[in-house]
Amino acid sequence: MSYFEGIAPVRYAGLDADGDFAFRHYDPAEVVAGKTMEEHLRFAVAYWHSFAWPGGDPFGGQTFARPWFGDTMDHARAKANAAFDLFAILGVPYFCFHDADVRPEGATFAESRRNLDEITDIFAAKMETAKVKLLWGTANLFSHRRYMSGAATNPDPDVFAYAAATIKSCMDATHRLGGQNYVLWGGREGYETLLNTDLGRELDQMGRMLAMVVDYKHKIGFEGTILVEPKPQEPTKHQYDFDVATCYGFLKKYGLENEVKLNIEQGHAILAGHSFEHELAMARTLGVLGSIDMNRNDYQSGWDTDQFPNSVPEVALAFYEVLKAGGFTTGGTNFDAKLRRQSLEPADLVAAHVGAMDVCARGLKAAAAMLEDGGLERARADRYAGWDAGGDLLDGDLAAIAARVEERGIEPEPRSGRQERLENWVNRFV
Repeated sequence: MSYFEGIAPVRYAGLDADGDFAFRHYDPAEVVAGKTMEEHLRFAVAYWHSFAWPGGDPFGGQTFARPWFGDTMDHARAKANAAFDLFAILGVPYFCFHDADVRPEGATFAESRRNLDEITDIFAAKMETAKVKLLWGTANLFSHRRYMSGAATNPDPDVFAYAAATIKSCMDATHRLGGQNYVLWGGREGYETLLNTDLGRELDQMGRMLAMVVDYKHKIGFEGTILVEPKPQEPTKHQYDFDVATCYGFLKKYGLENEVKLNIEQGHAILAGHSFEHELAMARTLGVLGSIDMNRNDYQSGWDTDQFPNSVPEVALAFYEVLKAGGFTTGGTNFDAKLRRQSLEPADLVAAHVGAMDVCARGLKAAAAMLEDGGLERARADRYAGWDAGGDLLDGDLAAIAARVEERGIEPEPRSGRQERLENWVNRFV
């Protein structure tokens, strides 16, 4: 019997729909800005939060009682059955996973790899008849105690080697399943204290690991995109992949800026002291926008709460940047979000995704309407119009510019930035 017994596939039913299990805004076939919503949004379910997370928090343990919780391959098979049932109910085109989400830890690396290979076989068989595909795979290089001091950045070369072998096995699985991307998230790639840390050595190790990942991608003919996910802190005091700008500097330092793009998460942007749209705009500007993890934080908490999105204005500004970048290519919208620990029922997991998908659909439509209207772009063009006429300043030097100011008697008159008027303009759409 399915874990989601009695819950029918969710369909678009419009604004007048009743109940918790209908889309009011997300119509996969509706065309927005030249593509269907499904093509624009490319929704994915996160295997880890939806099926592996037990419902704990820093002060309390497991609250969820899932029938697949356990450390055997039978439990892993039951989890896969439940996952593909949820994918079908939601009609999502993609899912994402870490190796540790889908298979039990073996007594040795070889056993863990064999477990992953078996689950990959199961996924491959299910995907032959299912609609869902793999948006991206990744390796969990942060949960096990061996990674307490990092993976690529670990002071023990044996841990570096173990991490490299794990990444290879996960890339192989992702490649076999036709994954669109492969993600690296450095959950422990940082430090707790500088007293025992060699920053230069650790950054070089991290750069070398990423270079080997890129080399292996080309060796096996993987056509997906390699993605790095920025995060500033938690669990470490400081993580090297702090934000988009830091990651881009890292990629430039190691000559990988043309090989690697970024998977950007809303919650991580907030922890870095930025807005989600800031991080997306920065990635768009630098040419490294790859994919997004859609969630939100509780703004009264100072940590990564990974809640499902519910703010249309925030989501609209995020998708505005995605659309300005030309939309996703291999990337998509992955719900890196989890239920609250008191939400115990199977229906809660379905309803959470339904609501989040509708919020994203509303945000996408608002973003497309804003772009079509062009109000923000006209305001920006007007604000910088002087540079279109006087851009030769950038070709001069200080002495020549100083002489020009004196000769022309230049006395700049400040102009309004019109922020409140632009905020009001945005609110017409959201």
